Amino acid sequence: MWSEKYRPQNISDMIGNEESRSSIIEWFTKWKKGTKPLLLVGPPGIGKTTIAYLVAKQFRYDMIGLNASDVRSKSQINEILSPVLGNNSVLGIPMIFVDEVDGIHGRGDYGGAEALIEILKEPTIPIVLAANSDISDKMKSIKKVVKTISFKPIPPRLLKVYLENILKKENANLSPGSVIKIIDKSRGDIRSMINLTQSLVTGFNPQTEKSFESINVEDGINAFFKANSIDEARGVLYSIQIDPRLKIDAFYSSIITSNLDNYTLAKLLEIISKADVLYGKIMKTQNWRLLRYLNEILVGLYQHDERIRYTQYNLSWPLLNRIRWDGKKIKALSSIMAKKLHLSSSQFITTCFPYVLFCIKNKKLEFELDENFGDIIEKEIELIQ
Repeated sequence: MWSEKYRPQNISDMIGNEESRSSIIEWFTKWKKGTKPLLLVGPPGIGKTTIAYLVAKQFRYDMIGLNASDVRSKSQINEILSPVLGNNSVLGIPMIFVDEVDGIHGRGDYGGAEALIEILKEPTIPIVLAANSDISDKMKSIKKVVKTISFKPIPPRLLKVYLENILKKENANLSPGSVIKIIDKSRGDIRSMINLTQSLVTGFNPQTEKSFESINVEDGINAFFKANSIDEARGVLYSIQIDPRLKIDAFYSSIITSNLDNYTLAKLLEIISKADVLYGKIMKTQNWRLLRYLNEILVGLYQHDERIRYTQYNLSWPLLNRIRWDGKKIKALSSIMAKKLHLSSSQFITTCFPYVLFCIKNKKLEFELDENFGDIIEKEIELIQ
């Protein structure tokens, strides 16, 4: 992938955010035991992870890179980080880098964020965190014990120069209009810009410049299952240019809410599960080159089937997962209702509980609830609204 091929090898190779980069270098230059850790905040694809690797290389640290999924529990924190705090690693002085730290779940019985904050309060080695956003309650706690450096989207003029330089090195050409569209669509995300450029130049993306415009997710899902051939479906799939996680979720919710026979449903859900496993591996390893395979997995969902229409749950899947695992009262309800409906608790929480909340919200269903459980339900209904 060009995004890997042209990844900066030195800090001076990076573009944009000059002041932020200077602040990071200054922080490393003056670092000593007890110095507040760094938190790099900014949209994806603008170089937060890249600069962490480059400064580690420049200052000769042995960087231990983690993702938020690696540090969700207190036991994981202690197992992974405690051995390196204050000790030299095999390759030299260690440095910790935690990517997507805003993705740490706030599960009460996990305690990953709390354990991480305790380490951040008294750092014995350089610690750098990266996040796409810092507005969540969990991030507010982290921000109190770190030095925050913000990254902004790269200005279009710099992206244009950078992109034209890559095209020149690849002996490739795109019309000025296509270059402008790519830059506009990337919104300052360098990785997205380079990947989209490569897809248009190499034919990796079956779109042509004529069919460059993307379509919204609802029109895309409906057109996918209305397509008259797999090639047409593939073209539609690549035109749904949204976050990969959202694309998987959109197909998932549309399929499970459609009136399908068990055989077809099982077949399609198996394909969805393969896409989900691939995306999970990408997020865990940060090996974005694997993303090239995602659409080719999803195109396996194609069948000309007008029973399948775009459907979006009232609750997002991250929220459904939170509901599924948080709260003993909700677990107790799921256990009782699952028996009555002859389902597993997991099936009830995933497929039925959102509708229970919807009915309660619209006063179509009433429970005799104790005070604590009533408060939980009220909070979940507020999130729906």
